[in-house]
Amino acid sequence: MAAIQTEFDRIALVSDEGWSHNSHYHKLLLQHVPNGCREALEIGCGTGAFSRALAERAEHVTALDLSPEMIRIARSRSRHVPNLDFQLADVMSRELPAEQFDCIGSLATLHHVPLHSVLLKFKESLKPGGILLVLDLFERERNVFKWDGLRDWLLHLAAIPLSVGLRLLHTGRLLPPREVRAAWAEHEKHDLFPAVSEVRELCAEILPGAKVTQHLFWRYSIVWRKTRAKS
Repeated sequence: MAAIQTEFDRIALVSDEGWSHNSHYHKLLLQHVPNGCREALEIGCGTGAFSRALAERAEHVTALDLSPEMIRIARSRSRHVPNLDFQLADVMSRELPAEQFDCIGSLATLHHVPLHSVLLKFKESLKPGGILLVLDLFERERNVFKWDGLRDWLLHLAAIPLSVGLRLLHTGRLLPPREVRAAWAEHEKHDLFPAVSEVRELCAEILPGAKVTQHLFWRYSIVWRKTRAKS
């Protein structure tokens, strides 16, 4: 985790909050935030773009990240948001209160931690009726002759020109700046991603009824509502 922290400190210093593959899905996730949301939590908040949007729909948002530079920049960009609290923390060592949050969100973070363990933490920390929102990256199936693998490769081929076109539309650039690409390339040397089929199997075990959706731009989402105890 120390290496990941160092890498994200570097990324924080060179990145802006323009369009990205993650921000492309913000609206999709935010539409699931429950009405009357009082307490929300974001894990791996980065520079705070999703946290600020979440704060428009919740009475209070706690946002965690293990990178001091990410937290510093997030606080600087969020001075106008009084109901948003950024905290420096590693989710795997941070104790989360039981049944505290109406909504927990996490974007492009869970592939850095043991997925089984962190989903159990989220499940415990959600209130009954609370919503879990996850967006993360997946590994393409290796066997392209299986339907799942072939579908992954077709989505991969479609995503490349769409990614370039949307970046040009939103930022006026075909590619991110060179220093941003270099920082992410160094970080991605250590990334390991699950297959979507593995995510589905894990959710079936831990989060029964979760909706796991495969998206363009090498992302999947999890949307899950914690059921209320029967009286």
